[in-house]
Amino acid sequence: MTPTPLVRALAEVGAADVAIAGGKGANLGELVRAGFPVPNGFVITTDAYARVAHSADAHDTAAARVRLTTTPVPSDVATAIVAAYRSLGGGRVAVRSSATAEDLADASFAGQQDTFLEIEGTDAVLDAVRRCWASLWNERAVAYRATHSVADPGLGLAVVVQRMVDAAVAGVLFTADPITGRRHRAAIDAVRGLGERLVSGAVNPDHFLVDTRSGEVIERRGNLLDDARLREIAELGARVEAHYGRPQDIEWALDKRGGLFLVQSRAITTLYPLPAGAPDGEGELRVYLSANVAQGMLQPFTPMGAQTFRLIGSGMSALLGAPVRDATAGPQILAEAGMRLWIDLTPVLRSRVGRGVPARLLSGMEARSKPVITRLLEDPRLRARGSPRRSIAGLVSALRRTGAPPIVLRALLRPDDARLQILRAVDSLLGSDPGPVSTAAERLDAFERLFLGVPPRLFPRLVALAVGGFASYRAAAHLLKDVARPDELQTVLRGLPHNPTTQMDLELWAIAREVKTDPASRAALAERSPTALSADHRSGALPPLLQRRLGRFLERYGHRTIAEIDLGVPRWSEDAAHLLGALANYQRLEDAALAPDVQFARGAREAEAMIETLLGRVEGPRRVLARVLFRRARMLLGLRELPKFTIIRLFAIGRGVIAPVGPELAAAGNIDAAEDMWFLTLPELRRAVAGERMHEIVRRRRDEYRREFARRHIPRVLLSDGTDAEAAFAAPAAEGDLLGTPASPGIARGVARVLRSPSGAVLEPGEVLIAPATDPGWTPLFLTASALVMEMGGMMSHGAVVAREYGIPAVVGVPGATLRIATGERVVVDGSAGTVAKENDERPAA
Repeated sequence: MTPTPLVRALAEVGAADVAIAGGKGANLGELVRAGFPVPNGFVITTDAYARVAHSADAHDTAAARVRLTTTPVPSDVATAIVAAYRSLGGGRVAVRSSATAEDLADASFAGQQDTFLEIEGTDAVLDAVRRCWASLWNERAVAYRATHSVADPGLGLAVVVQRMVDAAVAGVLFTADPITGRRHRAAIDAVRGLGERLVSGAVNPDHFLVDTRSGEVIERRGNLLDDARLREIAELGARVEAHYGRPQDIEWALDKRGGLFLVQSRAITTLYPLPAGAPDGEGELRVYLSANVAQGMLQPFTPMGAQTFRLIGSGMSALLGAPVRDATAGPQILAEAGMRLWIDLTPVLRSRVGRGVPARLLSGMEARSKPVITRLLEDPRLRARGSPRRSIAGLVSALRRTGAPPIVLRALLRPDDARLQILRAVDSLLGSDPGPVSTAAERLDAFERLFLGVPPRLFPRLVALAVGGFASYRAAAHLLKDVARPDELQTVLRGLPHNPTTQMDLELWAIAREVKTDPASRAALAERSPTALSADHRSGALPPLLQRRLGRFLERYGHRTIAEIDLGVPRWSEDAAHLLGALANYQRLEDAALAPDVQFARGAREAEAMIETLLGRVEGPRRVLARVLFRRARMLLGLRELPKFTIIRLFAIGRGVIAPVGPELAAAGNIDAAEDMWFLTLPELRRAVAGERMHEIVRRRRDEYRREFARRHIPRVLLSDGTDAEAAFAAPAAEGDLLGTPASPGIARGVARVLRSPSGAVLEPGEVLIAPATDPGWTPLFLTASALVMEMGGMMSHGAVVAREYGIPAVVGVPGATLRIATGERVVVDGSAGTVAKENDERPAA
C-alpha cells in the first residue's frame, strides 16, 4: 500500500478525505475543487502528526502539549513542509489546525484547536505547525471532546497552511439565521481587517440580514458593506450551501483590491432539522407543533417508538373517516424531524372554523406556545380557506364517529357509573387475545393489529370522561367569574380523586413508609445503589418485605417509566432502579406534616372548603348550579390522566408482543443485539425477519439518537422555513425576571434543585424542583418537593395537575428556568402570581 503523502495541495483533497486532512482541510479542499474562491494552500496530513506524536511519545494530555511543542519536527516532515511553503511563494500565511473530529456535518468543534495568522518564514511556519499539533491537547479541546463523547484514541490532526488574505474587511456568514433558524436568510457579521478580531470577541461587528432569494437587505447595523457587497457575500454563501446541501457557517474576507475569498466553511450544527418534504416557506408555510414538548418529553424517540404513534395515527384517521394508504407511514398530520414527532397544524390554522382552537387548547396544556400560534395567524401564508359550513359538517361527522358525545353526556349525568363502565370496558379490551404469536412474523402482525385497532376504541371514550370534567370546571369558572379569583378556582382542583398517577405516587409513598419499619429493607435502601437494588429485585434477592411490596406495585404500575410514551424505552417492570432510588430518597423525609399523603388529604379538604367559600358569595339558582358543576369537575377531572395511563398499559402489552423478536434477530446475526430492534421501524423489522442484515441502519440510527439526546433546545413551534417561532417572536425579558403561568396556588421558599432528567436524581425534602418538563416518570420526585417550576406546560399540563393535587405551588412555562436558576440558590415560587424570584441569601450548590 502506498503511504499517504505528508503534505498535499488543497486541490488534492475533498470531502471524503477527513481522515487525512481533518474536517477543515477536507472542507477547504472540497471548496477549491468546486471552483470557489479559496486562498491557495496545502495540508500537512494526519500521517505527519502521527509520526511526530509517536516520536514525541505524546499520547496523554499534559505531556502531549509540552512534548509536541518542544520536540524537533522530524527532518523528512520538516523538509516536506518547507518545500510546500516555498511552492506557495513564501510570504505571509495562515496556519490552521484541522482535527478529524472538527467541522463535520454533525459536530463543528469550532475554535477548539488553534489558528495562527500572519506567519512568515520557514522557522515561524514550523513553529506554528508544532503549536497546532500541541493544541489538540489543550484543556479547552480535551474538555470539549469529553463533553461530546469523542474518544481520544484514533483522533488525528492535520494542519492547513494558506496564503494570508490582505483583508480590508472580513467576517462570518451564516446561510441561515442562527437565532431563529430561518433558512434562506443570511446573517452577516463584518469587521475591518482580519476576521480573527470578530471570532475572538475583541470588537463589536457590523451586523446584516439578507434574504438570499430576493437579495433584499432586511436588517442593517453598520456601514462597512453596501447592499451590493452584502448581496454578493450572501449569494456566494447560498452557492456553498447548495453545494453541501445544508446551511453553512462561513468565514470570508475581502482583500484590499476588492476580491472576495472563503477561508473556512462548516455545517451549522445547531439548527433544528426540518421534516422531510417540508416546503421552504417562500410561497407556502407549514406549522409544526412539537408533540414531544406537549408531552413533557424532550428526548428523541426510538424509531420503534415513533412507529407506534404512526400506527395509532393511522387507526384514528380510519375512525374519523380518512383512512391512510400505508398504515406504517401514518397520517400526513404526523411529521418527524430530529427523531421527534411533530403535529402539522397547518390545515387547522387555515380553517375558518378551527383556526382559533389550537391556541385555546394550548393555553391549558402548553401556555408558552399559545402566543406563538396567535401571532402566526397574522401571517398571510396562513389565511383562512374553505367553507365554514363544510368545516362544521366535517367536525360534526368526526365527533359522531368517535362516539364521544354520548359519553360526555353520561359522564355529566352519572359520573361514577360512566367511569366504572368505561374502566370495565378498558380492562376487557386490554385483556383480549392479540392473535397468533408463535413466529416472529406473526408477532409483528399482532403488534400492527393491536395499535391500529385498540386505540380508536379506547381513546375517544377515555377523553370523553375528562372532557366532562373540563366542561364542568370551565362552566363553573365562567359562572363565578365576577366573584372568584383564578388562584381560588385552582384550589378547587386540589386533591382530586381517581387520578391514576396520583394513586401510583401515593402507593409508592405507602411502600416507603412500610419498609422504613423493616431494618433489612431500610438498610438495603440506604447502603446499596438503585442499579444494584434493581438487579437484586430481578433475581428475587431483595429483603423479603421490599421484594414483595415492590412486586405488587409493579403488577399494577410496572408499565410506566421515564419517557414512557416511547415504546422503545424499557418499562419499570424491566428495570426498577428509578423507583428504588425514589424509595431511598423518601426515607429522608422526617417531618410528618410534609408527608405526601397528609398533604394530599389536606389539599382535598382545602378544595372542599374553597368550594363552600365560593358558593357563599352567590345565591339562588346560581349557587345550586355552581355546586353541581364543581362536584362534577372534582369527580371527573382526576381522570385527565387516565387516557395516557391506559395507552401506556397498551404500550407495555405491545412491547411484550414484539420483544421476543429481538433475540431471534440477534441470534440470526441480522442485528448485533436484541435491543437494536427498537431502532428499526415495523417494515424494517419485517425485512430483518426475512433475513436482511440491518447493522448499518441501526448504527446510523443509534449515532443520530445519541446526538439528538444531547440537543438542549427543542422548538415548541417549528415552521417549514426553519424558523423557531418562539425565538422569532420573543420579546426581551427584563433583567432577573422569571415569569411563567400560574399552575398551582401558594407560595413556597426553598433551595432550588435543577434537574434535566429524573434518572438517578435525588431531591432533598423541601427543595424546589426546577425542570424543563415532566411526565409521569418524574412524579415520584414531587412527593418531597416544596414547589415545582417548569420551562414548559400550562395549567392543565401533567406536572401542573399533579402539583395541585399534592398541594405544592407550581409555576410552568418559565423560559430558560433550568439555565437562569442554579442548584443551591434560594428561590421563592409564587404559584398564584406565576413568578419565581431569587432570594438574596444564597447557599452553595449541594
